[in-house]
Formats: sequence, C-alpha cells, structure tokens
Amino acid sequence: MKTKAIIFLPDGMADLPLEELGGKTPLEYAHTPGMDSIAARGASGTFLTLPQGLPTSSDVANMSVLGFLPEKNYPGRGPIECASQGIELGPEDVAFRCNLVYASEDGILRDYSAGHIDNETARCLMEALQKEFGSDEVTFHPGVSYRNLLVLHGRRFSAAVNYFKPDSSTDLPLAGLRSSPADDSVEAKETVAFLHDLEERCAKFLSAHPLNAGKQSPANRIWPWSPGKKPLLPGFSALYPGKKGVIISAVDVIKGLGRCTGMEIIEVPGATGFVDTNFTGKMEAALKALEDHDLVYLHVEAVDECSHLGDLKLKLQAIEDFDAKIVVPVLEALKDREDVNFAVLPDHPVPIKLRQHTTTPVPLAICGPAVPEPDAVEIYSETAAPGGSLGALSKDMLVRKLLDL
Repeated sequence: MKTKAIIFLPDGMADLPLEELGGKTPLEYAHTPGMDSIAARGASGTFLTLPQGLPTSSDVANMSVLGFLPEKNYPGRGPIECASQGIELGPEDVAFRCNLVYASEDGILRDYSAGHIDNETARCLMEALQKEFGSDEVTFHPGVSYRNLLVLHGRRFSAAVNYFKPDSSTDLPLAGLRSSPADDSVEAKETVAFLHDLEERCAKFLSAHPLNAGKQSPANRIWPWSPGKKPLLPGFSALYPGKKGVIISAVDVIKGLGRCTGMEIIEVPGATGFVDTNFTGKMEAALKALEDHDLVYLHVEAVDECSHLGDLKLKLQAIEDFDAKIVVPVLEALKDREDVNFAVLPDHPVPIKLRQHTTTPVPLAICGPAVPEPDAVEIYSETAAPGGSLGALSKDMLVRKLLDL
C-alpha cells in the first residue's frame, strides 16, 4: 500500500508554561481535540528544527522539518523568498528579506511589521522606494504585508553580513541593531556601508510619505536582513525518490522553499499570514492536493505572528482556529483512509513572554500506518510529547517515516 501524509505546521506554536494559564502552555490551555486525537491515536516525540550555529528563523526550521538539511544547504532567507516571487537572481546578486518596520522618534524599534501593514499599502510604499532609490545596484520588490525584498546587484556586494532579526528586536534601540560585516573582505564592508546609507535615506523618504500620515505604527524604515545568493537546494523528488510534495502557505519563505525544491505550490485565495487567513480554504486545498501528491505540507503563519506580538488572547484564538478549521475537518474527511499518515508539529517555539524564537526541540505527534501501536501519550503538548515512543527525531527522519521510506 502506497503511503501518503499530511503535515500540519502551526508556525511558532510551542511555548512555555504561563502563570496566568494555571501553569499550562497556550497549547495545553487551548481546546484542541484534533491535535490531541493525533497524539492519542498515534505516537509522540520531539523534533530538532533549529540546529546549532544557524539562524533561529522559520526558513531554517521548515527546511529541517522537510528534511532539506540546512546544516549543509542554507542559502539565506532573502533568496528563498525571491524564488517564491519568481525573481531570478544573477550569480552576483545578493538578496535580502526587507521588512517595513516602525521605529519611534527616540530611535527604538517598536513594530517589526509596521502594524501588520496591509498588502496594498506595502506594495505602494515598496514601489515608491523603487522609483526613488532603485538603480542598477539596488532593486525593491513588494511581497506580502511587511515581508518584502531588497536585491543588491554587482560584484562589489557580499552576503557576508551580520544582522538582527526584526521580530526578535522589538523595543530595542536602533543604535545597537545595526548590521555589520561578517568577514574582513572589502565587499562585506562596502555592502554594510551601502545598506546603512540606504536605510537612512529610505527612512527620511518613508517618514514623509502620505501613506504613513496619521498611522499609529507607520512603515517609516526598511530593515534588510538574512542575505544570500541564488539557492541550490536538493529536489524533493530526488531526496525522496518517486514522491511528490506540495506546499500550502500564505508566506513567501515557505512557498520559496517549495519552489527551490520542485514542490508544487497551491495559492489559496484569502491566505494572509495572520489570524484573518482563509483557514477553510487551506483545509479544502489540502484534501484536494492529497489526491495526486504524496506529502501535503499545510503551513499556517498566524500563531507565530500572535506570539511575536505577545498577544496571549490572540495566540489562543489562532491555535483553536487552526485545530477547529483545519485539523478537525481534515481528520474527519479522511477518517476512513488507511493509507494516510498525519503529523503535527510547529517549526519552532515562540514563547509569548519572550516574543522571539528559541531553539528547544518542538513537540511532535504522528498517527496512521506509520504508527501501528499507539503509545501512552493522550494529548498533544510540549510537556507530554517528550515522553512518547517516537523519541527525538531530526534531519529527514520525519518525512521518511511518514512516506515509509
């Protein structure tokens, strides 16, 4: 019997126990009958998504879950998101993820997302930046909401740049968050100097732009980070011979991983990357995709965004929406299938009190033909999962188990 699988990936869901929740994590406190049923019917364990020495970011974590070994193949987030948008990088181009952010007049980063700026406003601002500052050396590209791109062109530029993640730097002074050369090369030093100058010129321009007038969190700065050159990742079907994979996600970093590795991308209307995303549309797309794919990777960004905001109420809502609108109906629709494995895990923790990623292995639960004998774990949580029979998984172990390879 040919085995298929669905991976439910609620980005940034794992957390720590909270006093205000009676010592439970948000996942433990939330009502999650779907995810709990996967644990109760199957086996639990942990998965190491953020190997030591790599950025603690979602691109690294999702590469790990899919088995693409970021320890060997990590190209930087910028080029991955360029792949998602179909932006062809030349051999000397350096691509950066470029957030639109809000910094207060006293020089503090206040909002890494400029108030979760809407797509249309962000597009207009990025197009205005391109018109004002775009050249043979630099181009600006709009993405989804605050998640945009900046590409430097020419051999004078380097990807050897140290940077700070904006979503891990909220309420910190800009003066301590400036990028720096990652090596002693002339190119790295010149790249950093070019970026510093460009950031300040863009800040003056954005602060005066009419679309930012009267906004509580205006998009008054750019934040280039996670640079890299054109990715060379192994193909999904080469890594898992004879298997086809599909990505369902709202955000470029996940779709870019799919495009770089030959996985199909399904665009779901109304998928936003936040709590207003089209949960039902993603669920329906997953069921349809399973008809002619071996692995369905169903990614939801909303939980991560709530965690970075430090909004516990919204995080609980996002977890429960993910379970009720995606996990439960998928399990119900496929309840009679004996050839489908189901897995649930986040890509990394984002403790609500820290509002940034941590490297703790994430809880994992699997049910289906890959787990003929359930273990004793009855619920899906950070506390319960490490006691399950799966043990500690990493690298390509999860996908190989799900696809019976």
